[in-house]
Amino acid sequence: MEAEDNQISVATHQEEAEAEASTEEQPQPMAAPHVMETAAITALRSVLHRVQLAAERSGRASQQVRVVAVSKTKPVSLIRQVYDAGHRYFGENYVQELMEKAPQLPEDIEWHFIGNLQSNKVKPLLASVPNLDMVESVDDQKIANHLDRAVANLGRRPLKVLVQVNTSGEASKSGVDPSGCVELAKHVKLGCPNLEFSGLMTIGMLDYTSTPENFKALANCRTEVCKALEIPEELCELSMGMSGDFEQAIAMGSTNVRVGSTIFGAREYPKKPNK
Repeated sequence: MEAEDNQISVATHQEEAEAEASTEEQPQPMAAPHVMETAAITALRSVLHRVQLAAERSGRASQQVRVVAVSKTKPVSLIRQVYDAGHRYFGENYVQELMEKAPQLPEDIEWHFIGNLQSNKVKPLLASVPNLDMVESVDDQKIANHLDRAVANLGRRPLKVLVQVNTSGEASKSGVDPSGCVELAKHVKLGCPNLEFSGLMTIGMLDYTSTPENFKALANCRTEVCKALEIPEELCELSMGMSGDFEQAIAMGSTNVRVGSTIFGAREYPKKPNK
């Protein structure tokens, strides 16, 4: 009986070794350095755990809060490591960067575009990234109209969009003024049949001094928008909160947090040549 058990054990080990060898033989994107891979995956799990606790404190399940891993300036190899750890929501700020990365990564990633979007970049972006799930930065009717036409021309499924609201009043930030959020949301919902109005987005001040006010302002906008559109607030997302304040954002109702450097490490911008 012991001999049979040993034979089964040996066979099992051989099968596992063959399975591992088979996996290694398949072409994979260039792996990130082991230290970077471990750090990113550990950081992801830590963020997801913190999100779970924050959601539970606010009386919600963690599944009600989406974590978008913002991979701006990060290599495809590192994004792949986070993907292989089971994550599927990723975000990019720059059109060209997203257009270059998306084709090199699995098609079941749900990409979010969260940066400023120019009209002439709309069609190339949608054509190059068929798995673009959401544009979080619609801040005027013009860009909404361009997105609506591009979706129709490409024959793709309706595109989810968020209306970006400038709740901090900073001139350097994009976004419609809170007083104009209802009008823009109405335009997207009623005038853009190829777009799916999904909620509101904001970016708080970088020094976090007005973060509670910014988040409260967005929540107030949602109340006004939902009343005007006659939709329940549960169907209107709030995208607010980044690496430094996502737990506070969840406490104030966020359903979508955008976390970059806490997962991937400090961003790596190309060095400018010395003049």
